[in-house]
Amino acid sequence: MKSTGPQFSNDAVLLQKMSQGCKNSFELLYDRYWEKAYADAYRRLRDEDQAKDIVQEIFTHIWLKREYLHIDNLPAYLHVSVRNKVFKLVEREKMTHPFLDMLEYMPATYHADDNLLWKEFLVSYEELLNTLPPKRQIIFRMHFQEDLATKDIASQLGITRKTVQNQLGKAIEKLKVVLLPVWLFVAMLLSA
Repeated sequence: MKSTGPQFSNDAVLLQKMSQGCKNSFELLYDRYWEKAYADAYRRLRDEDQAKDIVQEIFTHIWLKREYLHIDNLPAYLHVSVRNKVFKLVEREKMTHPFLDMLEYMPATYHADDNLLWKEFLVSYEELLNTLPPKRQIIFRMHFQEDLATKDIASQLGITRKTVQNQLGKAIEKLKVVLLPVWLFVAMLLSA
């Protein structure tokens, strides 16, 4: 899209009106560019829900900060915003990846003849889980023990998916710091 074309001029007018609080202008820009921004996010992530969430966050940010944002070229702004959000998401997932793998392979039920070390690890895990704030603990258990997607948890609890993701991130960070070294030690002993 060329910056001198009529579409760009029209965008500039709509952006100006939007900055003054015109919801109709925002909706026109949203309708015009949502699909392209979504396609860009989906192409990078290959996950429909995450792509939708990212685009929704970007457009929400644009509306909430409309008075302060200075956007000259909305398609370029959206492209850079999508790219940056995807990078942040990927980086956040990379930081928690080893611990998430550990939790995903943790057995759902335990038998009386389980190794004593494994039992001690599970006791520590449960005690630490019980120190989490109640809502965070519920979200964590729903995701890792009931194997529910963040979208389903959000729906069941009547909160946003972003809130669920933030609560999971905080819970994982706390558990990872305390339990990952212990789990690695137990895993090493059990595999010997």
